[in-house]
Amino acid sequence: MKKLLAICILLAVHNSISQTINEIEINSKVNEVSVFIEGAQIKRNKSVNLKSGINLLKFINLSPFIEAKSIQLKTSKNVTVLSVNHQQNFINKLEKPKNLLAIEKELESLKDELETEKTYLSILSSEIQFLNDNKKIGGTSQNLSVNDLKTTAEFYANKLTALKLKELERNKKLTLLLEKEKDLNNELLSISGKKDFANGEILIKLETKTPILTDLELTYVVGNAGWLPSYDIRAKDVNEPVELIYKAIVKQDTKINWDNVKLRLSSANPNLSGVAPELRIYFLDYYSVPPQYNRDINEVSGVVLGSGNAPLPGVNIMVEGSTIGTTTNFDGFYSIALPNSASTLVYSYLGYVSKSINVSRAVQNVYLEEDTSQLDEVVVVGYGSKKRGSLSKELERKVSGVNIKGAASNNIIPLEQLENQTTVDFQINIPYTINSDNKSYSVDMIQYKLPATYQYYSVPKIEKEAFLIASINNWEQYNLLEGEANIFFENTFVGKTILDVRYVSDTLDISLGRDKNVSVNREKVSDFTSKKFVGSKKEDARAWNISVKNNKSNLINMIVLDQVPVSKLEEIKVDVLELSKGKYNTETGEVKWEFDLKPNEQTKRTLKYVVKYPKNKSLVIE
Repeated sequence: MKKLLAICILLAVHNSISQTINEIEINSKVNEVSVFIEGAQIKRNKSVNLKSGINLLKFINLSPFIEAKSIQLKTSKNVTVLSVNHQQNFINKLEKPKNLLAIEKELESLKDELETEKTYLSILSSEIQFLNDNKKIGGTSQNLSVNDLKTTAEFYANKLTALKLKELERNKKLTLLLEKEKDLNNELLSISGKKDFANGEILIKLETKTPILTDLELTYVVGNAGWLPSYDIRAKDVNEPVELIYKAIVKQDTKINWDNVKLRLSSANPNLSGVAPELRIYFLDYYSVPPQYNRDINEVSGVVLGSGNAPLPGVNIMVEGSTIGTTTNFDGFYSIALPNSASTLVYSYLGYVSKSINVSRAVQNVYLEEDTSQLDEVVVVGYGSKKRGSLSKELERKVSGVNIKGAASNNIIPLEQLENQTTVDFQINIPYTINSDNKSYSVDMIQYKLPATYQYYSVPKIEKEAFLIASINNWEQYNLLEGEANIFFENTFVGKTILDVRYVSDTLDISLGRDKNVSVNREKVSDFTSKKFVGSKKEDARAWNISVKNNKSNLINMIVLDQVPVSKLEEIKVDVLELSKGKYNTETGEVKWEFDLKPNEQTKRTLKYVVKYPKNKSLVIE
């Protein structure tokens, strides 16, 4: 019996030893990054020696912004994945970057200097106060000579002057130190929020029957990263192709630097706007007013402030529902050109609550509140779970059905375009470094020369300006995304516009901004403008003269738009009297003139119409 008990104890001890889990802590490097418009997929590769049995691997020093459901692991066939879990380590914080530590050290030294200067100023203030309190000389029964008074006055004046000069010098130095402290705090804020973030970790439990060296490929999605498309559009003159430089503005604040990684960008913003105007239908009804056109809202600028009303650098500002966006500069200032359909801007910044604001004015200053919510301490997700987020599904779709498209005709950096079923990727074929410093990195990707036809376009009712429009056919082959574009015409920067491809059909029209060498004017003909009564009807007559002059040295083609009000009631009738050979759309009221103008040639078009309606009614007519 005793022998049997001893054998059972030995077997239990043997089983316990054989089931001991081999724990391995892994420091790994980011090898590949796929950056989305919002977020990024990180890939890490690591070779690990596994012992027979169960091995627990802990990937440490990861970003705190990992999407737990997106974690995927690939390994060899001889290894079984038992579980993949994600957690936050709040005890071991992420190591701060060297530049951040250097700024913090300089701030500490600066605080000591500030305290010293404040102490000196306090001493000087006390000395001045003491001198003022004791400037009364002698008692009431004492008589002082003139020499005594002169000597005392000179002493008082010299001493007070010296103290005041020292106080002035100390105040100047204190002001300089305070400005330096403000600059350092702004720089600190631009590369790091106030919050200390946890160390992200991924725990992987593997089982193998025999010791093996296995290659692990770990992928996951992180937040606080993204890219925006941006363009430089250059047109030397109307006889040459449009030059389009496709750029990516990449930024990340994942708290982990991407050093010499294989980078992929996936498609999963002067003060005057260059966006050409659009007409709205002019419906005519009782007590209605003509459509109002507010051209100031085609570009919004302002300052974004945070806690303590301090400017926030690096804030993301996006046009809702698009990839059009920009970021604030070091002083928290931003400026963004808007498409005609834009109604809402979204402001987001790490550590602050995102805010969506309707576009209502040209200057829009925004205050963001700090996000007081804490990160979840532990998030556990089983490997192979069926519940996947939309972004995970997108990543799964990206794996299959990838077709390689030929490289662009003129790449600025080595890359190739990968056209998937629903997205377009730009694979950069040289190692790239993007630091986690919340700064924007501009990556010039591709340069196209696009055959274009040029046409001038004007809506003088809204703006007495001529806009140059470049029309491009077969634009779909270039895989363009909507975004801000800087416009250069005749080697001069003329402003910003929007390259909005969301609603384009066969031809892509790019507004190249205003051309001051084409003069446009619209004037009301006062002699024709009248109001009279005919029987039971009231008649309002309107007439407009539109003149266009070509001050350029070459022939131009011109489109001019105006409008006639559209009646929605049978008792209101609109009779068009003169169009000057313009094309009239009776449904929308749009009047369109298209013509050529030779150098220094001027032309005039006239629009006349009469509105007839019951005389006991009132209409607001332009």
